[in-house]
Amino acid sequence: MQWSLEQIRLFVAVAEGQSFSAVARRMRRAQSAVSNAIALLETDLGVLLFERSSGRQPRLTAAGIALLEEARELLRQEERLQSRAQGLVRGEEVCLRLAQDEAMPYQPVLNSLEALARAFPLLEVQLASGAQGDVARKLLERRADLGLLFHHEDMPAALERQRLGTIELVTVCGAGHPLAALGQVDRRELARHRQLLMAPQDSHYPGGEQLSPSVWRADSFYAMAELLMRNLGWAWLPRHVVQYPTYQGQLVELSCDWTPPPLLVELVCRRDEALGPAALWLAEAFAEHLQAMG
Repeated sequence: MQWSLEQIRLFVAVAEGQSFSAVARRMRRAQSAVSNAIALLETDLGVLLFERSSGRQPRLTAAGIALLEEARELLRQEERLQSRAQGLVRGEEVCLRLAQDEAMPYQPVLNSLEALARAFPLLEVQLASGAQGDVARKLLERRADLGLLFHHEDMPAALERQRLGTIELVTVCGAGHPLAALGQVDRRELARHRQLLMAPQDSHYPGGEQLSPSVWRADSFYAMAELLMRNLGWAWLPRHVVQYPTYQGQLVELSCDWTPPPLLVELVCRRDEALGPAALWLAEAFAEHLQAMG
């Protein structure tokens, strides 16, 4: 078939209620040129697209109705192709791969990604969640372009990090735990009960010091919350984890004389790879939405 996008464009224009003469005037073409282009399109497709009668607007045939949406989609694809090509000329990424610690607060991340979709509508995004060690590993193995994780001292030298904001830690236990009845606790009282702490995979994981001689460890704040609901100890958790709907009414926030410093959220990337405009834009959005949460 030898039809062109120009013929498709003329077909759609006439089908959307304009006469051959009106389309010709708008496109500064001779009416005969428009009529001939559509006639050649019909020949190439092997179907009649319009019913023509003297003195009447051209009307779509059944075949024309069936093919109209396909023609519109072709024109939309042409626009997407042109837009994508122009973005690549400007240096925009084709795909942005984001790896995040699973304990990142959902709302700032989702708000940032929603805004990213508006700013870069043709960008493909791949989102992966995992433990903190998984995030750094994906970056090192070039399976991710950006990482969202909590600051720790043992960051691999190949990675560059940028501070985005902080996440508050709170002292928590299960609603049926003995500490829940106290409300106000101090470090000495906490040390009498089992403590739940984050377990490092291959690096130091933030989240507070060990106070109790009895400790259980997990590699997920959400796993710790599940253990807390079963009154298996107390822990310091990010406030947004405690407020997760599943845990409402199941966890009790304790007033304590000391809590660890807030978790520092960092955006991490490889030092030897420059970030594209979408990644840089997303970094600013993350920082803005984290500050709004605080």
